[in-house]
Amino acid sequence: TLPCLPGARPCIPKDFGHGSLVCVCNATYCDTLDPLVLPAPGSYVKYESSKAGKRLERSEGRFQSSLRTPGLLLTLNISTLYQHVKGFGGSLSDAAAMNILKLSQPAQDNLLRSYFSESGIEYNLIRVPMACSDFSVRPYSYDDVPNDYELKHFRLVDEDVKMKV
Repeated sequence: TLPCLPGARPCIPKDFGHGSLVCVCNATYCDTLDPLVLPAPGSYVKYESSKAGKRLERSEGRFQSSLRTPGLLLTLNISTLYQHVKGFGGSLSDAAAMNILKLSQPAQDNLLRSYFSESGIEYNLIRVPMACSDFSVRPYSYDDVPNDYELKHFRLVDEDVKMKV
């Protein structure tokens, strides 16, 4: 497992132009967050990022029962549960895997820590596309044999074996 770094480390911004600021994450540095602490009942914690420079900026507040507040109104009905959230995550495409594998091992460790650790954004799910997607370097499928309903010709391709499995 990757060790977690204590305390938050600030974003070191890098400007790619056209309002495209990103935080530097390399072999020696990656920004981190303080570990998540659940708020008290009736309170919330909000993390906000913006083009204006906010980077997962943390703020706290209390839920109010008043409807007199102007602007956006979010209504929570805590007596009815519609769905269970299993977690949060992202997609690992061929393109993402290829770019991660081009990084040095220390840079890979920092990047993965920033996604999956308590000092990062704590992803716990990853979606992996079946066969190629629009982020693949070439079109491919797992079984191109017509009418092979039993998938006797099913084969993983190099991209899956080397980058996703």
